[in-house]
Amino acid sequence: MSILSGLQSDPVGTLILLLYRAPAVLIALTLHELSHGYVALRCGDPTAKMLGRLTFNPLKHLDPIGTVFMFLFGFGWARPVPVNPRNYKHFRRDDLLVSLAGVTMNFLLFVFATLLMVGVNELLWTAETWTLGDLTARQDFLRFDGWNFRSIYSGMNDLFIRTASGGGAYYLEGLYPYLKTPWLLYVQRFLMNFTSINLSLAIFNLLPIPPLDGYHVVNDIFLRGKLHIPARAMNTIMIGLMVVFYATHFLSDWLGQAVYWVQGGVVSGVLAIFGLV
Repeated sequence: MSILSGLQSDPVGTLILLLYRAPAVLIALTLHELSHGYVALRCGDPTAKMLGRLTFNPLKHLDPIGTVFMFLFGFGWARPVPVNPRNYKHFRRDDLLVSLAGVTMNFLLFVFATLLMVGVNELLWTAETWTLGDLTARQDFLRFDGWNFRSIYSGMNDLFIRTASGGGAYYLEGLYPYLKTPWLLYVQRFLMNFTSINLSLAIFNLLPIPPLDGYHVVNDIFLRGKLHIPARAMNTIMIGLMVVFYATHFLSDWLGQAVYWVQGGVVSGVLAIFGLV
């Protein structure tokens, strides 16, 4: 369910969800841009530092439209950190490193938060929870496409339990009797939002579309930095990208599937490493 439709069908629940999403968005976008600026400084360009962009203050980094997109659609962008490539020690190498800094930070935050989410999951539920049915397997509480993940993430607070007959049938039961440490439910809900926001931001910014980071990566690796697009043209392309997002579901659905695939693989790997499959 999108935020827009959620505000119509369940305004209170959606507003509660936004309370968890707000700090996740602020942290993810701030650290994304801060990483760009810090790596640029290490590569010889002090522009971001001189302009006050090497800061943890989110107000210095937020792009109004990009931030709204992060809240409404789960994909968005921040205000780009200003850089002067003429200051780079090695232009192509340093431009590539600076371009990858933001998405690398978001992916590392996603992996770290996933590890915390798996640990909290073990502390949150009683041992009886894992005997209730197929849908109460750990993966279903941790994967973005899991029924119980969605229930907790959205604040529905019911367990989806598969019936003995199988075939996809399930019934609902309140989750509170199965909570071993109830206050951790709030921590888990924040971590769910934090992993989702960071992974979505990383994958979205890897799209090879200017002015996203993926465009610089493709330009530096495959085109040897020869493609130069004026800022005005980049703004026009970004407006077109926004129209595609708003008017169609093609790009958002494709990105959503990419996020599900990556997150599902990471969760399965973490559970396997710790013997929790």
